[in-house]
Amino acid sequence: MIEPARIQSADIEPFDVVDLIHTKRDGGSLSTAQVNWMIDAYTRGYIADEQMAAMTMAIFLKGMERSEIRDLTLAMVDSGERLDFSRLRAADGSVKPTTDKHSTGGVGDKITLPLAPLVASFGVAVPQLSGRGLGHTGGTLDKLESIPGWRAHLSNEEFYSQLDSVGAVVCAAGAKLAPADGKLYALRDITGTVEAIPLIASSIMSKKIAEGTAALVLDVKFGSGAFMQDPARSRELAEAMVRLGTDAGVSTVALLTNMNVPLGLAIGNANEVRESVEVLAGGGPADVVELTLALATEMLALAGQPDADVAAALKDGRAMDTWRAMISAQGGDPDAAMPAPKESHVVTAERSGILVRQDALPFGVAAWRLGAGRARQQDPVQHGSGIDLHAKPGDTVTAGQPLFTLHTDEPARFERALEAVAGAFAIGDPGDEVSTGGPLIAGRVTA
Repeated sequence: MIEPARIQSADIEPFDVVDLIHTKRDGGSLSTAQVNWMIDAYTRGYIADEQMAAMTMAIFLKGMERSEIRDLTLAMVDSGERLDFSRLRAADGSVKPTTDKHSTGGVGDKITLPLAPLVASFGVAVPQLSGRGLGHTGGTLDKLESIPGWRAHLSNEEFYSQLDSVGAVVCAAGAKLAPADGKLYALRDITGTVEAIPLIASSIMSKKIAEGTAALVLDVKFGSGAFMQDPARSRELAEAMVRLGTDAGVSTVALLTNMNVPLGLAIGNANEVRESVEVLAGGGPADVVELTLALATEMLALAGQPDADVAAALKDGRAMDTWRAMISAQGGDPDAAMPAPKESHVVTAERSGILVRQDALPFGVAAWRLGAGRARQQDPVQHGSGIDLHAKPGDTVTAGQPLFTLHTDEPARFERALEAVAGAFAIGDPGDEVSTGGPLIAGRVTA
């Protein structure tokens, strides 16, 4: 007689994914154990993409409770490694404070570049794990790769060594950091569930918590050029992320910032690096300086330096010194000439008056079409391509004056870029309302 094959207990899954989908589809809540199993099972391939796609749509439609979002975030953190900065020491031998910033992205948002060295110049470690651009929002790594020799990928030992010696690192995140998020993010991108706040919040915060920083400042944008355009939805996202950070033991604050108008005067890669260096030299556009100083103040306050004079550090060269050390440590030449575009096209004012409107999104799309961004992750970028703005809303312009210049290596790209910005700006008369969507910094969210 042939005995039935034994079924080992390790081969039996504790939950059925279809049951979990039904629960969430019908508005129910998942337990901690269910969420932990679901993320683990999806990461190791037991749960199929089509099943997780159904779950993400159920979450998109029904939402998640605070406890579920926390469980989802921590389960994604636990899917990979966590970084530990306890080995970093300050001059007095104490553990060096760590603080980081995350932006939800926008047109002309190059704030990480001047911000990381500025904060690090105060003796605080800034481990900034950044990404690449996709679509109309640029990527920090793409910008920095405009600098000859600079490299985004560091070993763990190089990463820790640079944090210890320089104080600031901007580099690519390793594949072992929250791998469940990487897999889930790719699925959300093709299933129409990117905008689900529980999934956005858990995606961002799982990587930041796994990164190991003690404090985190979030720059959550709203408006035309933002990932989430509605201010109320942006606040909801900010509140969810601040709660997640706080629940995980990370001191977290969020600023709500306006992305109805491009940030600064440069949109692209190499030109945004040049503008960032201007800020570090004590100059640069007023809005870029304002946001850099505001975020630096928040980061240093969380790191135990609430009275830090961040404006002085830009003016006296400390931040610039740290920038040069940071770039050099990653193989870059801070004095090298930046990539220049092969072709340029100037758009001039058709009449005299006041520039009353300059919508961020169309300018971001135009820069992307010029070659500054990518449609797919594997696409290359043209580091010299992009847009230089010569006027901002509220500025007086005269007929024939340059309003902005398009740059690219391929002149055939000009036509579609010009199509993108057609109607995206307007010149009015003195006294006409200037459309900016309000102040640059619209609010602050704390636990």
